Amino acid sequence: MIRSRIAAAAVVAAAAGLALVPAQAGAATGSVHLYKIYYDSPGVDRRSNASLDAEYVQIANTTAKAVSLKGWTLTDASSHTYTFGTYSLGAHKTVTVHTGKGTNTAAHRYQGRAAYVWNNDKDKAALRRPGATVDTCSYNSTKVDYKMC
Repeated sequence: MIRSRIAAAAVVAAAAGLALVPAQAGAATGSVHLYKIYYDSPGVDRRSNASLDAEYVQIANTTAKAVSLKGWTLTDASSHTYTFGTYSLGAHKTVTVHTGKGTNTAAHRYQGRAAYVWNNDKDKAALRRPGATVDTCSYNSTKVDYKMC
């Protein structure tokens, strides 16, 4: 009797175009991913620290737990690489990685560079943890100054 009800439910679900499978685990657990690249800082590019710090990448953690980013890297297409030291990105938080110099906090990290990293017309960001690429985000436009990944 129970088997016939399950079979009948499967037939009804199939006819309705539904699947009787559990939801994907990844969809419910979230991820650590590239969120935004602000590649063309406002104003004239004169390599001032304020201008360099206005060029940044935001990384989001949409999981329910803090994630250690120690050893993770953020790289552009020309292989400019920022490596996270000891750092934990809180649950449901973002971190902004600025190109220029500054004091690292929980919400802001600084590459300490004196030159721009992200091209103003096209580039590709890659977020990697040791042994695997976690996310990539590309842009190819001079019409806007940033890309939502």
